[in-house]
Amino acid sequence: MYYEVIPEGKVERLTYDFDDSLSPGQIVMVPVGRRVLPGVIIKKVAQPNFKTRSILKVLYSKPLPKHLLKIVQFIHEYYLAPSGQAVSLILPRGVERKRRKTEHLFGKSRGTSQTFNLPKIPLNEAQKKALEGLQKGPEGARLLFGVTGSGKTNIYLKMALNAFKRQKSCIVLIPEIALTSQFVRVFEEVFGSDIVLVHSRQTEAERHLIFDSLLGTNQPKIVIGPRSALFAPLNNLGLIIIDEEHESTYYQENTPKYSTVRVASFMTKELGIPLILGSATPTVEDFYLAKSHNCLVKLEKKAIEEAIKPKIQILDLKNRENFSKNRYFSDVLIKAMVRNLENDRQTLIFHNRRGSAPLTICENCGEEVLCPNCFLPLTLHADEYVLHCHTCGFSERVPSSCPKCGHPGMVHKGFGTKLLETELHKLFPKAQIRRFDADNKKDEGVEAIYNEIKSGGVDILVGTQTLAKGLDLPKLATVGVVQADAGLSLPDFMAEERSFQLLTQVIGRVGRGHISDTNVIIQTFRPEHSVIKLATQEDYLGFYEYMVQQRKKSGFPPFMFILRLEITLKTETLVIKKIRETARRLANDKRLKISPPCPAFHERTNRGYTWQVVVRSRSRKALIEACKDLDKNFKITLDPPGLL
Repeated sequence: MYYEVIPEGKVERLTYDFDDSLSPGQIVMVPVGRRVLPGVIIKKVAQPNFKTRSILKVLYSKPLPKHLLKIVQFIHEYYLAPSGQAVSLILPRGVERKRRKTEHLFGKSRGTSQTFNLPKIPLNEAQKKALEGLQKGPEGARLLFGVTGSGKTNIYLKMALNAFKRQKSCIVLIPEIALTSQFVRVFEEVFGSDIVLVHSRQTEAERHLIFDSLLGTNQPKIVIGPRSALFAPLNNLGLIIIDEEHESTYYQENTPKYSTVRVASFMTKELGIPLILGSATPTVEDFYLAKSHNCLVKLEKKAIEEAIKPKIQILDLKNRENFSKNRYFSDVLIKAMVRNLENDRQTLIFHNRRGSAPLTICENCGEEVLCPNCFLPLTLHADEYVLHCHTCGFSERVPSSCPKCGHPGMVHKGFGTKLLETELHKLFPKAQIRRFDADNKKDEGVEAIYNEIKSGGVDILVGTQTLAKGLDLPKLATVGVVQADAGLSLPDFMAEERSFQLLTQVIGRVGRGHISDTNVIIQTFRPEHSVIKLATQEDYLGFYEYMVQQRKKSGFPPFMFILRLEITLKTETLVIKKIRETARRLANDKRLKISPPCPAFHERTNRGYTWQVVVRSRSRKALIEACKDLDKNFKITLDPPGLL
């Protein structure tokens, strides 16, 4: 008998022989060249007219759920990714290894008999109305547009509970591992040990055992995790929920590149089940599509009705009279921090840049200290007195003199969260100050840090966007945004959208009903910018109308599809020649709009020079056809979330 198999890796379907009968979806080991790789049976085929190699081993007698096989094909066709790379999204690493079974991995399952004894979930009138809207009409995607603090989580719980009562499993996606513990705690109160966590901090063995357990059971489970949890091998999936659906972490930047929201939408259509997308600041594209397809559900009231909106002040960074006591923190913000310390309340300082200083230069010749791999400026981390590259991870000691001219005067420009933490210690030496960003070491434990903050053990919290995403801090009285316009000028059509989303999320950390008199202090060089104003007014609909006009005028999503073609070659001359030739060829297709070729955001690396051309079209099919016969060195990105 002969079978079509997709092995893991940069390969497509291959045909193998095997003596016994196998089913589509079974996981097997197959020879590919000199290697032996795991793969998935796609279908039984007739004997080919060429010699075949044999399947070496069957790893699982039970096949993968059918919808996962369809996802492999969808990612291959929709994102032009090799089928083998799509398979790698579904199979756990080390799937061929034998693992020692662990009894304590999930705990005891409730089982069918106790399913109907699950607790009731209280909903206010606004939440009940939203739930009704989500359950109306044909199955498919629904966008739950709920203002910050409106209680979207309770609606997720109710929908998951309804699916669970029908013996159906549910996948709940969250954008950050850092948010897992807080989110899971809420779900555990309802579903107990039927919760299954899937995330990248688990060991290879743990993830493999979870995969085995889910594939082998027909009992309903609630799988919670970031985007990789979407591919959990559930046999009875009845609901998918994507919380904070606007987050960029739902787009995989590594190959195979894909949007979690798009893949989940395809999956739910195949299965005929609901997909709930929740956000206070949905992507412009998804809000537009939801309105167009009549699948928008609004939740516009705060869950706690007595919650009082925070007082919001915008301070101009250009007016240095506002900063007589410190160059980074305005007098108003310092006064608020002093008041909070006296009243046992917390302050959150937000700045979306890590480290101490993003630029180290020679004061004599102006030479920048760059990463030898990425040729980007290295960021100073003053606590270690080390320069780090936040792109590739390279690090080195701070040079005592200029590598170019030998001058001893190296200066550091700009600031990040570590420098702000240092400044806060100078201002408030007795305060408990905690930094929360991607530089927090794993062994510190994100959950331990969060519990310390929530219990009031921290007076002033300083951090990056991780802090903006869903943390509920009862003692938080003041939010200070050190430079609100920092991301507005990036070469990215989504720069304004991301800035609005971040500001709205940060502002939403206060005014949740825990404390009556809360305030937000926004420091910015651009106080009159529309995005800053609309965010401080928490006016998403106004922002949406503003962005739709911008996108329509410039020809960006949702009005056109985008293709980015990147190529890296050893010399600048060669790469420019190749990219220009390609752009000229594509310009012959009148369905395409070709942007002038230009250097990529990370133009130079140790692999060579990278240039790109951006192609737009009203037809996605036209973009896919444009990718035919491209030089194999081109990197293809369809529907990129931005143009960085």
